[in-house]
Amino acid sequence: MIHIDASEGEGGGQVLRTALALSMVTGQPVLLENIRARRPKPGLMRQHLTCVGAAQAVSGAQVDGATPGGQTLRFTPGPVRGGDYHCSVGTAGSVMLVLQTVWPALLLADAPARLTLQGGTHNPMAPSFHFVEQAYAPLVRRLGAAATLQLRRCGFYPGGGGEVHAELHPAGPEGLQPFDLTARGPLIGRHAECLVPGVRRSVAERELGVLRDQLGWAFDHRAIPVTRQNEGPGNALLATLRHAHVTEVFCSIGEKSRSAETVGEDVVRQVQHYLGSNAALGPHLADQWALPLGLAVWRSGRAARYTCTEVSLHASTNFQTIERFLPVQFEARPLPDGQAMQVEVRPTGDNAA
Repeated sequence: MIHIDASEGEGGGQVLRTALALSMVTGQPVLLENIRARRPKPGLMRQHLTCVGAAQAVSGAQVDGATPGGQTLRFTPGPVRGGDYHCSVGTAGSVMLVLQTVWPALLLADAPARLTLQGGTHNPMAPSFHFVEQAYAPLVRRLGAAATLQLRRCGFYPGGGGEVHAELHPAGPEGLQPFDLTARGPLIGRHAECLVPGVRRSVAERELGVLRDQLGWAFDHRAIPVTRQNEGPGNALLATLRHAHVTEVFCSIGEKSRSAETVGEDVVRQVQHYLGSNAALGPHLADQWALPLGLAVWRSGRAARYTCTEVSLHASTNFQTIERFLPVQFEARPLPDGQAMQVEVRPTGDNAA
């Protein structure tokens, strides 16, 4: 059994999600202690319990300690199975984090999986649906595993009520195939859109106006998509940069305490930070890409690299958690130009090619 002190490093819920995913992938039981110990509300919250329940459902796991506020969890997985699954957070907690908990294991399942996920789709401190569908999923497909994601209904805090359908296929006959991603390639397109269900249209116009004035982007009415009243009230501003080799999506969530101009300026900062570097991946995609790439390196025995604007504490903690389960090693180093980092993932021990 692998023992993990979940308070180490960044100390948040990502340690739990990565540990659950790789416990299912490797079949190794895991004991997590001090879960979210550094957070204002330590322990397992509803969203984390949904991740545990989803992992239990797809692997037939035995679970001890899955209680609200619990800081110790024992997870003993069985074989991962494809099939139909329904997961409801029951609050506005992020369904995208639930999806990313089970997706790595389902890459190696015995059959495709079809998931219906209900809860929040656009949350602070979590990847948005648009990010996962447009930035993360295409990279997973390049590894050799098909996936289709559909946003049926947006879900915002505090109402939730969003719904996402996902059809996830295991890797093809050649297995997961790692690849280098060191350049983003030429810019093919860029666009922004603003979600404002139950919110005045003028909020979207002001947020998009900040991007127009500070980035020089032009917009038409399609930048404000039609959303139903029962999907809100809620607000998310999204900016997408589509390059030849990678797509990046930057998001900021509107709240009562934040002006439309503050939301717009947040997205501008994210875009400018990315464009100020020549790296392939932004900080969030660099973090989330580590797990599926680590799986591919492990299964193939071949190393792979990617460049990113920075390696956050969240990412380095994720690297360390992955290394606890898989015979791979992450090495991050700055590139000579000082504008980017390179992360190399290498197989170790008998797994090295």
